[in-house]
Amino acid sequence: MSQLTFDADSARALEAIYMTPDVVAQRGRVIDLLAPAAGEQLLDVGIGPGLLALDLARLVGESGRMVGLDLAPAMVAAATARLAGLSQAEVKIGDAANLDLPDGAFDGAVSTQVYEYVADMPRALAELHRVLRPGGRALILDTDWRSLVWHSSDPARMDRVLACWDAHLADPHLPAKLGPLLREAGFIVRRTEIVPMFSPRWQPVSYAGGMVRTIRNFVRANGARFGLDDAELQAWWAEQEALIAADAFFFSVNRYAFLATR
Repeated sequence: MSQLTFDADSARALEAIYMTPDVVAQRGRVIDLLAPAAGEQLLDVGIGPGLLALDLARLVGESGRMVGLDLAPAMVAAATARLAGLSQAEVKIGDAANLDLPDGAFDGAVSTQVYEYVADMPRALAELHRVLRPGGRALILDTDWRSLVWHSSDPARMDRVLACWDAHLADPHLPAKLGPLLREAGFIVRRTEIVPMFSPRWQPVSYAGGMVRTIRNFVRANGARFGLDDAELQAWWAEQEALIAADAFFFSVNRYAFLATR
């Protein structure tokens, strides 16, 4: 199944979602859980457009270090531009399952909305464990897409749409397995919590607003593989537009944060 392609246009679209108030609030919670301190060495696995990394680099200060990795050149370019001028920040191409970094180099690591795209999670977590110092901490946040509640008068059709969306991920239900996977990799899970993305009505400048458009575009390009023809996709989207017009839109999905130590 085709995965999302993070070119310059999609990087800008993702950046717009990441700057919405609900995702800004999520970023604040991630920072609270990771609790970065001045002088620390931090790693961001899957840096994306670099919004979280910018905050972390400022928090560790010039006496610290912030390294960000991403497989997508467009994301590396966006993050590099965002962190320009911060001597403590470095951004480079990198694979979550094959970290080209020394053992025990980091006090903390963070990864948000990345590991659900990684096929070999035992290897990825072993790599994360390896690059953390003893006692170092990891903060991982991913979505379990089974938690998605998206209002529709045709649940069967919505299920087909979401099955298409799920197929772009290596594991759309990773959080349910993440605790055992972390323990098997040698981590101690210290804290877990839900970070909801909740829109009880339509707000275009929100996580839901951005993701609805992202899912629509992806399903339009890939829906035929799931028996979704153009007429059915048009009917699905027309219903969503009608719900928005009637102030009856509803979208809620849970992200799950795991704080673990080496």
